[in-house]
Amino acid sequence: MSIGSELTVGDTRDTNAGELARALTAHGVEVRRIIALPDRLDDVREAFLDALARADLVVSTGGLGPTPDDLTREAIAAACGETPLVDPALEAWLRELWRRRGLPFPEINRKQAWLIPSAEALPNPNGTAPGWFVRRPHGRVIVALPGPPREMRPMWADHALPLLEAIGLGAEVVTRTYRLTGIGESQVADRLGEPLLRASNPIVATYARAEAVDVRISAVGNGVERAADLVEAATAAVLETIGEYVWATGDTTWSQAIGARLEALGWTLSVVEIETAGQLGTLLGDVPWLRFDESLAAGSPGAMAHGTGSEDDPDDVGAADQGVVAGGDSLEAYARRARDLGGSEVGVAVRVTPRQGDTAVSVAVVTPRSNTRQRRLVFLDGANGRTRAALAAAAILFEALGSDAA
Repeated sequence: MSIGSELTVGDTRDTNAGELARALTAHGVEVRRIIALPDRLDDVREAFLDALARADLVVSTGGLGPTPDDLTREAIAAACGETPLVDPALEAWLRELWRRRGLPFPEINRKQAWLIPSAEALPNPNGTAPGWFVRRPHGRVIVALPGPPREMRPMWADHALPLLEAIGLGAEVVTRTYRLTGIGESQVADRLGEPLLRASNPIVATYARAEAVDVRISAVGNGVERAADLVEAATAAVLETIGEYVWATGDTTWSQAIGARLEALGWTLSVVEIETAGQLGTLLGDVPWLRFDESLAAGSPGAMAHGTGSEDDPDDVGAADQGVVAGGDSLEAYARRARDLGGSEVGVAVRVTPRQGDTAVSVAVVTPRSNTRQRRLVFLDGANGRTRAALAAAAILFEALGSDAA
């Protein structure tokens, strides 16, 4: 539960919920719901009551400040049917914070020293808002954390999580992620099939990411079967179906994957892009093995200086609808010129052209061992098409480097 009107009106972006959900999932906890709430006492109180009725653990962030609109303590107390009182030790700690700075203590801050009988305070060395660890009947727990991430993160990791682990939080969890290219999420889901995607343990899920389609396989040990064994069984089924599209595992980026292949070959890379708005260079990032990267407009003096006046490859653009086809020699000249200018072993040239709402992308890769020319048609045009064109170019480059290394 992320509490604060600044979240529900869109003034502040909530990062806490995602971080906590990842941490809990990694500990074998099934996160059932993530919600954002305004600073309204009735709304927050009802949310705590509802959460306690359906979950073993409720974690909140925000609403622990000293002002009248910071209502998390009041809401928890009301949901638990308890009355908050000032804790003398917490009040003394708070007053010392102001005393050592030579400042008068604002009485409004006394509410940050509140506790209810079922709560213990979570230390906050980075702010003035202690958290609450609330133990409820039937083993249910509320953890209330401050909203600022610099306060929330250490309180969660150093105090709340150890307390939860001490009372039994945690299970054997194994997760594996495969990154795919050349296939869309709906196609992946269709190939994997509904029975595999609806299984509860292991869980096989598909995600359309910025760089790839990911297939995530996760399992929790159940006392009979090990999580690792469950994941292995599901992995075999997944790879049998879509293994040909896998280019990486985990959170590997295209830049990391291409960089690893270049490093293994002892090569560096130079790139020239035409009509891409520099998307391939942006995808690769600031890396030492990228020696030269230039983005040009088609027909510009800079493009002409690369030694070709051709505006397009001579092959039939419509053939791109059928998959990968050979490109013409003109783009290869761009790749060779880029390689010469950068003093690299590998040169890549990319050119995009709008095609009836989509984008045709032509790619030439020149290495000491091979020349590769491919064209693909990617979904959408404009900025979306250029981004997808860069991903297609990265895949073609990655494949070419893999062939050279074989």
